[in-house]
Amino acid sequence: MKFIEALKLRSKLLFLFILVTLGLIVIAIIGTININHMKKNIDSLYFGSLVPVTELSEVIQIYDGELPSTVFRAKASEISSDEAYSEIKASLHKIEKIWNSYESHFKRDEELQYVEYVSLEINNTNKYFKKLLEYAEDGKNFEKVSIPVLEKKVQHIHQTIKKLINYEIEIAQYERKNFLNTYESIIKEVGLVLLIVIFGVLIISFYVFKSIQNDQTELEIAHKKLKRANKKLEDASYTDSLTNLHNRRYFNLIFEKEVQRAKRSKKYLTFMMLDIDYFKQYNDTYGHIEGDNALKKVADNLNNIFKRPSDYVFRLGGEEFGVLMSDSDIYNSSEMAQKICDSILKLNIEHKGSEINGYLTISVGVVSCKVNQSFNEEQLISLSDEMLYKAKNSGRNKFVIYDKECS
Repeated sequence: MKFIEALKLRSKLLFLFILVTLGLIVIAIIGTININHMKKNIDSLYFGSLVPVTELSEVIQIYDGELPSTVFRAKASEISSDEAYSEIKASLHKIEKIWNSYESHFKRDEELQYVEYVSLEINNTNKYFKKLLEYAEDGKNFEKVSIPVLEKKVQHIHQTIKKLINYEIEIAQYERKNFLNTYESIIKEVGLVLLIVIFGVLIISFYVFKSIQNDQTELEIAHKKLKRANKKLEDASYTDSLTNLHNRRYFNLIFEKEVQRAKRSKKYLTFMMLDIDYFKQYNDTYGHIEGDNALKKVADNLNNIFKRPSDYVFRLGGEEFGVLMSDSDIYNSSEMAQKICDSILKLNIEHKGSEINGYLTISVGVVSCKVNQSFNEEQLISLSDEMLYKAKNSGRNKFVIYDKECS
């Protein structure tokens, strides 16, 4: 029976897939049919407004600004004939270059005639300025140049090109209107198809979800079982994958228990916080792979030092380690802390980035005391961190121990 229901479910899902696929195919066909037309509209809108208008405006600016300014300055003897020759020639070259670029764009049949007319007017105007070039080339001054004639030439070409700009803008507005009409039409077609597809998907989805509703409870039960299993697996994972030491999760679990046990037994409890000196510089110098190898060597060394079942060694994170010892007084804890510093140095792990030694070293903050009932775990961690800070500030590669009463 379950096999038959599974087949029914598969067939429904297959039908849903086919429906969605067909809908997408229809949308793709509509898009393909219209994409070229849309592209032509966009190209026409772009080349019919932005580029041509910009180019024509640049030509007007040269006629209105650069060329008259050069002639005026030459006439006033502010520049030499050679300078005037160079400036006029450069301006005419720019006009020809920009106009050739404008003519290379797409042109409609109805505008070709006026474009040819404007081209002739530009050539005529340029002939006037080329005569001035000859004038300058002969070394003559510009005092006899007629300003009214110059202004008339400039005004005429300005008006001629301005009409062409206005025409380009009108064409752009017309193309934009056509483009928006086409766009709205396509949006309506696509929207209609999408509504049909969505409606079909909703109908099929209703029956699909209805058919699997009976399996939902069983799925939720399986999910809860899997979640509990994952929780057990997570709780069982208390080992740091790099160093094989106890990890932070196990530290959080065992630390509170050991503090409570020390309160009941009224015996010494020692906690050490260890930090490798200038470890960031070590990673920067030798790379993270060598950094990981150094962490492993430090971890192995700590494991070899602390052998008692009541001693716990943790990797708290990064280059930071922790050691928890039960029933170890101040004197013994000091010896063990010094032993840690000496043994790490004896590993002879080269450390060129260290500011205190050519080899890898470690600093240790130690708290060793009998804890009373009012003492809490945070105080022990805070004090050890404070001692570690003092060890680092006083030169590193050493330990500092808190030997007062813990209260």
